[in-house]
Amino acid sequence: MEVIHERCAGMDLSKRDAKVCIRVPGTRPGSYTKKVTVHGAMTRDIAQLHDLLKLQRVTLVVMEATGDYWKPFYYGLEDDLNLMLVNARHAKNLPGRKTDVSDAQWLAELGAHGLVRGSFIPSWPIRDLRDLTRQRTLNTGSRTREIQQLEKLIESTGIKYTSVASTTLGVSGRAFLEALIDGEPNPEYLANLAKWRLRIKGEQLRLAFQGNFTAHHALLAHMHLERIDGIDAHIEQLTEQISQNLDAAGITWARDLIATIPGIKHVGAENILAEIGADMVAFPTAA
Repeated sequence: MEVIHERCAGMDLSKRDAKVCIRVPGTRPGSYTKKVTVHGAMTRDIAQLHDLLKLQRVTLVVMEATGDYWKPFYYGLEDDLNLMLVNARHAKNLPGRKTDVSDAQWLAELGAHGLVRGSFIPSWPIRDLRDLTRQRTLNTGSRTREIQQLEKLIESTGIKYTSVASTTLGVSGRAFLEALIDGEPNPEYLANLAKWRLRIKGEQLRLAFQGNFTAHHALLAHMHLERIDGIDAHIEQLTEQISQNLDAAGITWARDLIATIPGIKHVGAENILAEIGADMVAFPTAA
């Protein structure tokens, strides 16, 4: 099989260290030697590993995308070494693997023969943008879960305004809930807090507010609202920072262009841009 990289390294990563196999030409023509060493995951250890790989004139370093453990190694070695981050499942599923071959040795073999494909690693501005958009997505999910828990609490009191109003925390829903938390028990008063088109459902609302919302429920509902408001503040802060990062990177135009696709708004466009970047040279084909 053709050898593409005469000097190749494979790295098996964990939280505490990396097992590194360096594959270099042997003393006899066509032969290769492999030596496995273990290196810590501290910044100093990674710097020493960098020096070793440079000393061995390694032209490709292959590492698996194991959790987030690859990041310190990748970021510490990427400046002047040719790195390839590969999908662990893809590397292990290739035919020909022997069970007694370590992951590091196997990755070195695959890299030497050009049998693995690297994952897309964007530039630093896009990496920072990706951190922000993914954090916003996590916050949005947390907000949804808080609202679901709040709805369950309201349902347990027998109050059914969430069946009449379209959203639990719309303008009217928020007014209903804050009044309940403040200790307002009167269904007529609560129903009159409805805004806009919801006001025509006054009779349904009066019936919906006939429940048993106690001080106990008010305490829990208030805690849910505080958490939701905190998450909203974080989402707003993240969105503002994302916009600033796009401006600083000079790619706001790409966000606006993606947002012209039917069904994709600015948030979705920012998420897409954070995952693929704005430079399509990284992708040889549309596929």
